[in-house]
Amino acid sequence: MKYTKDHEWLRVEGELVVVGITEHAATQLGDVVFVELPEVETMVAEGDEVVVIESVKAASDILAPIDGEIVAVNGKLVDNPALVNEDPTGAAWFFKLKIDDLAVLDDFMDEDEYNELIG
Repeated sequence: MKYTKDHEWLRVEGELVVVGITEHAATQLGDVVFVELPEVETMVAEGDEVVVIESVKAASDILAPIDGEIVAVNGKLVDNPALVNEDPTGAAWFFKLKIDDLAVLDDFMDEDEYNELIG
């Protein structure tokens, strides 16, 4: 996995990049009560607001970490937003992106660098 400074994780699955939030981010948010996902086939640019999350503490936006096309969303989160707290780095992925070049992931932090950031 790779990590962003905004506490998102990125995992490569074949030619796609799966995006979610880290356990640290889920803990900081508190109990998640609502998730609004983007539409499939949406083109996004790095920094675009893509997902809205509401918790008992606050509302937050998940930004696109890279340019690409959203090719899948995790509909389970709409019916069960608490999944974000229960399994943030597994079952609670938000969306999958098709990108032009997987090499852009080299610019993101690895797990050790991320742990240093939140340490």
